[in-house]
This record gives sequence, C-alpha cells and structure tokens, in this order.
Amino acid sequence: MERAAAESDYAEALTKSILFYEGQRSGKLPSSQRMTWRKDSALTDGSDIGMDLVGGYYDAGDNVKFHLPMAFTVTILSWSVIEFGQFMDSDLQHALEAIRWGTDYFLKATSKADVVVAQVGDPYGDHDCWERPEDMDTPRTSYFVDKEHPGSEVSAEIAASLAASSIAFSNSDSDYSALLLSRAVQVFQFADTHRGSYNDSIGNATCPFYCDFNGYMDELVWAASWLYKATKEANYWNYVKENMQGGNIKEFGWDAKHAGINVLASQVWAMTDPSDSNLFIPNADQFVCSIFPQSPTKSVSYTPGGLMFKPGGFNMQTTMSISFLLVVYAQYMKAASKTIQCEGFVADPSGLVSLARTQVDYVLGNNPLSMSYMVGYGEKFPQKIHHRGSTMPSIEEVPEHIGCRDGDAYFNKEGPNPNVLIGALVGGPVKDDSFKDSRSDIAESEPTTYYNAPFVGLSAYFKAN
Repeated sequence: MERAAAESDYAEALTKSILFYEGQRSGKLPSSQRMTWRKDSALTDGSDIGMDLVGGYYDAGDNVKFHLPMAFTVTILSWSVIEFGQFMDSDLQHALEAIRWGTDYFLKATSKADVVVAQVGDPYGDHDCWERPEDMDTPRTSYFVDKEHPGSEVSAEIAASLAASSIAFSNSDSDYSALLLSRAVQVFQFADTHRGSYNDSIGNATCPFYCDFNGYMDELVWAASWLYKATKEANYWNYVKENMQGGNIKEFGWDAKHAGINVLASQVWAMTDPSDSNLFIPNADQFVCSIFPQSPTKSVSYTPGGLMFKPGGFNMQTTMSISFLLVVYAQYMKAASKTIQCEGFVADPSGLVSLARTQVDYVLGNNPLSMSYMVGYGEKFPQKIHHRGSTMPSIEEVPEHIGCRDGDAYFNKEGPNPNVLIGALVGGPVKDDSFKDSRSDIAESEPTTYYNAPFVGLSAYFKAN
C-alpha cells in the first residue's frame, strides 16, 4: 500500500481550512478578502421581503444560503475556537472573522420579532444553472418561518450558533458577545414556543436538500445546552434534562445533534451536579465505544485504508464531526482522570486522540492514493471539484456575464478548475478508498462549509499536540 511520505503539516492545514470560508462568502466582500478571485455577489438578498439579508455563506458548490447547515457550521466553528483557540495563534483572528461573517448575517436574519429567515435562494432555479455567484440571475427568494409557520430546528440551530459564538467572542469583544447572547435567548424562546418543523413550513424549498429527518427536539436541546454553557442559568440546564430524548446517540452532523449534546452536556455536568451524570456520560461513553475499529458494536465502518465510513455519500461530515467529538471528549476525560470500559477493550483519552489523528492524517494524504482531500494542500489534491465559482474564470479574467447554461462548457472541461478553492475539504473517497476526481461525482467532489468546521478545531489541536 502506497503511503504519503511526508508528515501532516497541521499548521498549514489549519490556515487553509479557515481561508476556505472566504471562498464561500456571499454579499459585499471586505478589503481584507484574501481569496481574491471571489467578488461581491447577491447584493439585493432579502429585498423581496423588505429585509437586508446580504452576507452569509453559500453552503457548498451552489449559490443558495441554507440556514440550517450554515448555523451548524457557525456553531462548530465557535466550539473549535472555545476548545482549541489557544492553539490557533495568528489564525485565531481569521477563525473569529469566519464566525463573525456568519453571526453578522444571522443577526440580520433574526432582526424581526417572531420571524426567522430560514433560507435565501430558490434551490431549483439555482441548481438548474451553472453560474458564478457574481453573475447570479436566478430567483433570490427568501423563505422564513414565523408563529403560524414554525421552524424549530432551523431557529434553534441559529440560537445555538449565536450562543456558542457569544462564548467565542467573550474575551475579544464583550459588547458583540452580549449582543449575540441576547439574540440567542430571543430566538430560542421563539423556536421553543412555536414548535414545528420547517419541512412543513417551507417544504419544497429546503427538501430534499436539507430536510430535517431527526425532528426538531434535538436542536432545541442542543440550543439549550449552549445557552446554559453561555449563561449558567439553571432554567436551561433543567430544559436539557427534561427534554433529552432518545434518538441516535451515535450520530452527529447538521441534522442529528444527539452525540454532540451528550459530549457537550457531559462537560457541563462536571461543572454542576454529579447526580446528573447518568443522563449524559453513559451515552457519550457508548458513542465513543462504538467508533473504535475493534468494537463489536461499531456504528461506523472503516475503509481498507482506515477512513471512517458511513453509507449514504458525503462521508466527510461523518469523519470530521465524529473525530472532533472524540478529541473534545478526550479533553474532558483527561480532566476527570477517566477511562471507558468498552466491550473487550479500554478507551483512554490518548486512544481517542490517536483515532482522530488517523482520520485527519488520512484526509491530509496518509491514504492508499497518497492524495490530500483538502484542495490546495499537498502535491496531489482534487482538481475538478463540484463548485460553481471554482470551475469558471473569475470576473477579473472574464468580466462579461456568463449566463445560466453558458457555464456548462466550463463544467464539461477536461482540465482542472481555474480557481483553487484553497482549504476546501471534499466529500472524499468511497468505501474501497477509490476517488473520482470528477465534477459530476457530487458526493465525492463537492465541498461544504460543515466539513471544514470541525476540521478547524482538529487541525488546531494537532498543530499543538
């Protein structure tokens, strides 16, 4: 089996994983923009409903702003800074800028009482075109939830992102931190008081793209967990205890929050009441045991080359989100001098960290193809990613408008994409470690904001450890 000779450069990977977010920015770009092939786009977003919704992030290789995965991205970027910001050095400022690009936008999206904007951009019009964001002429429809048409999952995830980011900013900008927390409280109240799924309220706009398959209670409990961490107010902790339900305790991503809740709450428990320990720690332990390759109750499989794998495509989310939780939980275990007795083996903090490191190293090139799955990292990386802006010449190169289907010629080109979306993690290889570097293979070649968010924390940790 061929392996990459070079050791992973976690500092380079951290820098690039944050830089990626500049390539996903929507709106009016700042003078500090480092990914200069991207320009201003979607400058009238929100005008259809009389709101300023300029800004935020495109979720992936398209030009739609889906707020559920965008908010999850901001929550995990914030968690990365909270846990591992002390290892980020000069990249910490860029990480906070990436968070703020999202939180500034969510302050706009929640600026009307009892209204939360859930999405901007008609996904069908957008996906029918292959257009640069700067050229966009597809419908920029704004979809919102309100008291009569609730959307508890998207509202609660936005509340979680605002609460988590308020902690991330607490040391560097106390006024902004207070503003974020105050809005988080309001948005959570709305999400909890007016319960219902945005699947029903905005329907086809978000489904099948980001349908909520796990219900909205996990988002409500997740948001309450972050609000407790940010405020230390007992009513949020009581809410978590009273509303924590079943659900798949081995899943974590933009849709299912259960494993994340148990890991986060297990640390919160350590600071409060030992009598609550049985609510979360056994679940977190069970999750950890189910990840190890030697576990008889594995919840993931592994490729022959050692990559965590779950069927269904877009595997990088599984790999990165779970690895992030392993490293975070390892820190909590270390602080409590704790090990876990799994079935047939003992999991200690160093074992969790080592397993997560194998995943990060695989992504950075220690794999059977000796290929990095981060664009712009290493000598060999994906060249033909599924991403509109990356595949087409910058408007600096071709200032003329490139229309809806005129982009097809660029999509079908044989050569590499002209614009390198530095730092983007793609969906990655399939279960036999093979990878098609093809724009048509969306599950393998498309980047998303929520693949990178946990990687930011992981690379910061491994840079220092």
